[in-house]
Amino acid sequence: MNATRESACAHRVRAIVACAAGALLAACASTQLDAQWADPDRPAASLRGARVLVACEAHEAVIRRICQDRVAAEIVARGATPVLAAENTAGADSSYAQAARSAGARAILTQHIAPYGSTISPGFSVGLGGFGFGSGRVGAGVGVSAPIGGGQVTTGYAANSRLTDATTGKLLWTAKASSPPSQDVQGQMMELTRAVFDSADKLGLF
Repeated sequence: MNATRESACAHRVRAIVACAAGALLAACASTQLDAQWADPDRPAASLRGARVLVACEAHEAVIRRICQDRVAAEIVARGATPVLAAENTAGADSSYAQAARSAGARAILTQHIAPYGSTISPGFSVGLGGFGFGSGRVGAGVGVSAPIGGGQVTTGYAANSRLTDATTGKLLWTAKASSPPSQDVQGQMMELTRAVFDSADKLGLF
């Protein structure tokens, strides 16, 4: 009798975990803009025709490079000129500002990429993590997992972008987008960058 109860309880726990994971994955079913903010007193002039310093931040070099390529392409498509921050530029506003002034850039666009959820196939393992960028790093996480005996891991990512005035250092706009786990990292970076730039377009930043 005790074994039967334990077995039934185990089945219920697995069902609850599966439902929770399913709900989380469903919420992240497609790349989406999670939030954005714009300074109501930002300059009315757009950045079309201006030079913009691009700085991508990520733990992996390959993610940084893909991010830079995607951000630069979106800036060019909007009639502005991207200037890539050097690899040795420290991840701090003051360092970016100095690099922007040296390059004659009017604004600085920083995009931080961080893992944001993962799946393991067959089976599942979901984790959502908080993050920050620049000199103030923030971390937090909530996870759901199940014993699955191995499998292939795919990772979702989140992009936290911000646009600052290169002269004053004033924050003009910031946006966050997230993408579901996928093996196509190139596609994820493209969709994340497109999502944040679409929001910038609606505000007339470019």
